[in-house]
Amino acid sequence: MKKTIPEISGRKDKPGAPKITMLTAYDYPGALLADRAEMDMILVGDSLGMVVLGYESTVSVTMEEMLHHAKAVRRGTKEAVLIGDMPFGSFNTPSEGVSNAVRFMKEAGMDGVKLEGGVNQAEIARAIVQAGIPVIGHIGLLPQLVSQMGGFKVQGRDAKTAQKLIDDALALQEAGCFAILMEAMPDRLAAHITAKLHVPTIGIGAGAGCDGQVLVFHDLLGLYDRFTPKFAKKYADAYGIILSALQDYKTEVLNGQFPGPEHSFTIKDEVLNQLY
Repeated sequence: MKKTIPEISGRKDKPGAPKITMLTAYDYPGALLADRAEMDMILVGDSLGMVVLGYESTVSVTMEEMLHHAKAVRRGTKEAVLIGDMPFGSFNTPSEGVSNAVRFMKEAGMDGVKLEGGVNQAEIARAIVQAGIPVIGHIGLLPQLVSQMGGFKVQGRDAKTAQKLIDDALALQEAGCFAILMEAMPDRLAAHITAKLHVPTIGIGAGAGCDGQVLVFHDLLGLYDRFTPKFAKKYADAYGIILSALQDYKTEVLNGQFPGPEHSFTIKDEVLNQLY
C-alpha cells in the first residue's frame, strides 16, 4: 500500500510509533531495493552528483539531471513516499522555487521536495508549500554551500551557531515544512531541536534523538572504497563483492572458462550440415 506524507509525519504525535526510515536512491534498481525493503521515504538526492555522476560536489547537478534520475526512481517505487531534492540554483527566488518544485511533481511524479537552508530560505519554502507541494527543510551541514562552510564540518558546536540551527528549524516549521532534515550536528542539540518541533526530524549524522534517519544508498552498501563520513554506517561491502566478481569474470574469459555449455545455445546437426 502506498505510504502517505500525513501518515509518516503524524508519527510525531504517536508515542511508541516507529521511527521514520529514509534512504536515497538514484535509479530504477536502487528504488526497487529501497521500496522492497519497505523504506518510508526515498530521497532522490542531489548527492547523485558525487556518488553517481562523479562530480566533485553537489553544486554541478542540474534540474534536468535530477528529473532524469527522479523519473527512474519513480518507475521503481510502488509504496514509499518520493522526495525530489532541489539542486543548487533551482530556488533562488520564490517563483523559481515553485516552478522547479512543480516540475518534480508533474514530470517526475514526486510526492514532495527537499530544499537546503533555514531562515534564509523560509520564504521560498513557504511559497512552495502554498503552491500545494509538500516540503522537507534541510538544516545543519548544507552540501550545496559547503565552500562557504569551510568544508564538510559538524555544525552548531558553539552557542551562536547552535541557536542559529534552532532558529532555522523553527522558521522552516513555521513556513509549513512537514519535516526537517538535520545533517552533521551534535546529537544532543539535534534531540533538543526535535523536542521543540511539532513536525518530525530526520537525522543524518545528528544522533539517535531524531524522529527518523536517512543514509546515502552507496554509503550504506559500501559501494566505494574511498572516504565515507563518520555517520555513514556501512552495512555491506558491496564494493569488494562486485570487484571480486568482475575480476573472476575477466579471468574466466581469458582462460576460456566462460561462456560454458550451460551459458550457450545449441543448434541441430542437420541444420549445420545444410550450411556446410
